Amino acid sequence: MLFLIPNLLAPDTHSQVLPVYISETVKTIQHFIVEDTRNARRFISSLRLGLKIEDLFFYEMGKHSQFEHLESVLKLLQKGENVGLLSEAGCPAVADPGAKIVAWAQEKDIRVVPMVGASSILLALMGSGFNGQSFCFQGYLPINKQERIERIKYLEKLVYSEKQTQIFIEAPFRNDSVLDAILQNCQNTTKICIATDITSPEEKIITKPVSYWKKNKPSLHKIPCVFLMYQ
Repeated sequence: MLFLIPNLLAPDTHSQVLPVYISETVKTIQHFIVEDTRNARRFISSLRLGLKIEDLFFYEMGKHSQFEHLESVLKLLQKGENVGLLSEAGCPAVADPGAKIVAWAQEKDIRVVPMVGASSILLALMGSGFNGQSFCFQGYLPINKQERIERIKYLEKLVYSEKQTQIFIEAPFRNDSVLDAILQNCQNTTKICIATDITSPEEKIITKPVSYWKKNKPSLHKIPCVFLMYQ
């Protein structure tokens, strides 16, 4: 089986966001597909399971990785070995390169077991007060300035025409530029929820119209953030 193992969104929040059965499952797995071996080792060590990290096997899969170097662990799955897919933060395969591995497992009729954990996207939606019946996660906005502006305007149109919540994220060092683009190109009455540091003691999930944010613009540089837009 391929177990999709969620990671923490904020340090030292194990008891807050990870059910006990995740630790029990991790105890039974020796092979892990990860984005960064060092971070994966640190996370598993933090679970305090009494495991010898040296006895575990880690196979790195970055954002643009191909499957060739994962051939050995994929063969283990086909032979019946359990493998863990570990996200860097939050839930695997959601805004995460692990989706490619899950797609491969589905094609090969390997059982995929998603495990319960914190999703910044859903937690932000829950706390926003926006439409939870119809929403769309857009992932990352374009890096190109003009393309980003066009996408923001398009998403705002969807908000009003479809009454659909629009959710998107950005690399933390580009948060401020994304917020600037929103404030410069959206209607004053459009509501924006800014959700930062979710599950941490510094968590803030605040919903206000664009007109408010223009006068009270926060600094979001290098802060984990989810943006939501609605009417």
